[in-house]
Amino acid sequence: MTGFWEIVIPALFVGYLLTLPLIRWVLLSKRRSPVSAVAWIMAILLLPYFGGLLFVVFGINRVDRRRAGKLTSLRAAGRFLPELSQYQLIPDEVPQAEQEQFLRLTNAFCRTFPTFGNKVDLLTDTNRTLGLIKQAILSAEHTLHLEYYIWRPDKTGTNLRDMLIEKARQGVKVRFLYDVIGSNLLTRRFLKPMQDAGIHVASFLPGRTWRERWSVNLRSHRKIVVVDGQVGFTGGMNIGDEYLGKNPHLGYWRDTHLRLCGPAVLQLQQVFAEDWFYATQEELTQPDVFPKPDECGAVSAQVVVGEPVADLRAMHSILFAAINAARDRITLATSYFVPTEPLLTALETAARRGVRVRLLLAGRSAYVWTLLAGRSYYESLLRAGVEIYEYEHGLLHSKTLTIDGHWSLVGTPNFDARSLLLNFEVAVVTYDRKIASQLEEHFEKDRERSKPIELERWIARPTRHILAESICRLFAPVL
Repeated sequence: MTGFWEIVIPALFVGYLLTLPLIRWVLLSKRRSPVSAVAWIMAILLLPYFGGLLFVVFGINRVDRRRAGKLTSLRAAGRFLPELSQYQLIPDEVPQAEQEQFLRLTNAFCRTFPTFGNKVDLLTDTNRTLGLIKQAILSAEHTLHLEYYIWRPDKTGTNLRDMLIEKARQGVKVRFLYDVIGSNLLTRRFLKPMQDAGIHVASFLPGRTWRERWSVNLRSHRKIVVVDGQVGFTGGMNIGDEYLGKNPHLGYWRDTHLRLCGPAVLQLQQVFAEDWFYATQEELTQPDVFPKPDECGAVSAQVVVGEPVADLRAMHSILFAAINAARDRITLATSYFVPTEPLLTALETAARRGVRVRLLLAGRSAYVWTLLAGRSYYESLLRAGVEIYEYEHGLLHSKTLTIDGHWSLVGTPNFDARSLLLNFEVAVVTYDRKIASQLEEHFEKDRERSKPIELERWIARPTRHILAESICRLFAPVL
């Protein structure tokens, strides 16, 4: 026994010697909440090696330094991005009073504004979505811009890569931006044929230094395709076999994507241009990058961005304000549900004041810990009157929200802290009853393939499930 303590005590001493200085980092972070700070300090004290390692990977705030760099690039990019005010929808000109309220709400948190004259197509079948993206790529004459969080070097990813190579050889200017964490399987061997064909390839977070390679925050979770500045795609779907339902472990892939035509496409192009400038310092000022848009339809739409480049988190604030503004009904579909405390309170409060709140959540996930963490919130939501359904037909990956049948948001952010506070995200807000109605119809169809969560049965679940959920919830801020 003496020999055991002779090993353990020196090991603990070395562990504390290495990790106790990390507490200084915890206390010096101005943006860290008191609850988060206490949690990290306890982890470092109780688990000197493992807790310290977790903090180095997830807790050290490299966000501020990168935030400053991104904010600088945004200001620089603003010098050359085109002025789109001629397509701006003015709140005072909107006939419906409730839509005027939401126009003002979104404008308060965004640097973009609603535009008129857009055509917005909702895409719910991933194979059709990929087919339309390929069709648009084949039609490109001047520019092709793609930004993705995950791009797999499998059959689907390789086939689309080869299409881009062919268009580059035809003289189309192709720019490809990928996230180094989400697309970590992309090798030099995979990318070299693209570069040899003249495609400009860049990574959103290059990780040029050893310290940056440790950072797993500030991911570009965006999925953007813009063709000739006239047609745009964004939504939840990445590029890979699994997103077409070809992964037998994940099964059918249920996602929601958008095809845009009209002035809103230039806002999507602006998001790409800002990210491209951040990654490469290249200013996209060419006329073929921002051509005069056509008025393709009658939908009022606004591209909104979520990024940690200022104290205000626009995407989180928009969702919080929209939920609080609801008067009749809320439908939310999300693949990862780990809400922040303000969003949890907003949902529960909306239900208690008579708003019908329905959540369509994933019944299975590629990351079981996020599924368990999300389930830890079910009981309080159910007690407040929120309806919860878990999708069982396959893997739910949609990220959609509708409010009162006239305001909708579709895009890349999940309903969790990482998406809304740390990631770079993009979404499209529409002020259109037809789009909202279509989303609600899709919600109903998905609900029929889902399992309702009932309060009495839920609180009677096994204790081991509750314990697993509670443990995973501890890591909610970084999931």
